[in-house]
Amino acid sequence: MGMIHGGWLVAKILKREGVEVVFTLSGGHIAGIYDGCIREGIRVVDTRHEQAAVHAAEGWTKSTRKPGVALLTAGPGVTDGVTGVANAYLANSPILVIGGAAPLSLWDRGALQEMNQIDLLRPITKWTRTVHETSRLGEYTASAFRQMLSGKPGPVFLEMPMDVLNNFADTETLFDPGEPAHYRFSGRTAPDPDMVVRAAALLEQAQRPVIMAGTAVWWCDAAEPLRLLAERLNAPVYLNGAGRGCLPPTHPLFFSASRRKALEGADTILAIGTRMDFRLNHGQPPLIPAGANIIWFDLAAEDVGVNRGAAAALVGDVGLSISQLTAAAKQLPAGDWLSYIRGEESKAQERDEALMSSDAVPIHPMRFCREIRDFIDEDTTVVGDGGDIVSYGGRVINVYKPGYWLDPGPMGCLGTGTGFAMAAQLARPGKKVLILHGDGAFGLNGMEFESMVRQKLPVVSIIGNDGAWGQIKHPQKMIVGHTTAAELTPGIRYDKMVESLGGYGELVERPADIRPALERAFASGLPACVNVLIDPEKPYSRSTNVAV
Repeated sequence: MGMIHGGWLVAKILKREGVEVVFTLSGGHIAGIYDGCIREGIRVVDTRHEQAAVHAAEGWTKSTRKPGVALLTAGPGVTDGVTGVANAYLANSPILVIGGAAPLSLWDRGALQEMNQIDLLRPITKWTRTVHETSRLGEYTASAFRQMLSGKPGPVFLEMPMDVLNNFADTETLFDPGEPAHYRFSGRTAPDPDMVVRAAALLEQAQRPVIMAGTAVWWCDAAEPLRLLAERLNAPVYLNGAGRGCLPPTHPLFFSASRRKALEGADTILAIGTRMDFRLNHGQPPLIPAGANIIWFDLAAEDVGVNRGAAAALVGDVGLSISQLTAAAKQLPAGDWLSYIRGEESKAQERDEALMSSDAVPIHPMRFCREIRDFIDEDTTVVGDGGDIVSYGGRVINVYKPGYWLDPGPMGCLGTGTGFAMAAQLARPGKKVLILHGDGAFGLNGMEFESMVRQKLPVVSIIGNDGAWGQIKHPQKMIVGHTTAAELTPGIRYDKMVESLGGYGELVERPADIRPALERAFASGLPACVNVLIDPEKPYSRSTNVAV
């Protein structure tokens, strides 16, 4: 081909890896990569803030299981993206973040936006490098994909100085890493056979088994193996994180409202690709019984046994581990334990029904979420971005397919919603994408509705607007009798803001008007905001304001 510039070399590897879209905020240091992407037919999606660009890259991988790519210009472009990288790191999301940098020829001479970016990114990435030679850009880009996808997935960062990207290299003399199959392992790793035998023996003695399945079930494409294991054991299944949707809510072994009762009463818990973190009381009583046997499935050995020991540990591809255990385990009958859990599920649903049917004004959050639940279809992607309102939503709203519920994960980062939703709409054109927004969370990256309008991405946000940082306001009032910096202006017209950016907006004050407003918002074909005023005095009940 002859001489091509460095940015085009980078784009060639991205294309070879199947990258369809990159997310960015236009910056001069990385202009060469934009040119390369255009030449290679890769779509460049421009955002209004680099944090949203990185969230969008993570949203892409959460929606597709393919790596997401974010391009950040030097200095403040990289620092603006740090929150998104940290969120992806804690969620084990494989994204490639490329950061521009001042020209190598001007390092340590006070160049525009020159700073030590590598040390900033190293603690929140799997792998971080600077590329010093144009001829090695392709090699390092290929290595980045190997690093982020090997073992436990996660974000990687490549720093590419401006002159390295703009200089030319002769394609006839370049080192060519070849096809992805030549430079990165794509097979699955199997668990220790002895551990599979041990786990099967534990299940043979189990009287009260419970399956708690999480994000790694999605990464390993293990929804079908999960269903088969659940049916072999006749065990109730609870889902969290990206595991939501891996068993449809119509399945007789799907449960949600009875989780606490099931875990507290279990003698054997299968923790499948989920952490024993704050969401599971750090693996401790009373939620996780001291005497319960934990059969732990995860991609990486270092994640097994954290906060709680494992009676058996199946380390490797979660889908392969589940399938091998299913083959080794005996069929268990549906006995009194399952009947008890079904009874507890029904009781919990009955307790919620009155609130979900409430006609009160201001609108009760449970009625708000029920209207969303009843509106969405099996092809709707639901993005959760908020505190209390997303906790309510997780209790009421269920998705039907893996990868159709997107939330930030363990970091609990607000503001992820618009980036996630943009990526989901690009990944699933023509399908509904709905953001369940808190009003506080909307404010962090709400300007991305302009990005959606400009790039014709008809995402709909429905805001549970209680005029506060509700997850903070109510515990503060309980502890100190008043609030500090947790109140927002009541009734802010976020719908008008979206209208002014070229989208569709509507204010809702009565519960019966929620569904018709959602129907009009999606029918508009525009990015839209349905701004729903909910009761500001209905906090989500929890033992601590961070235990979601």
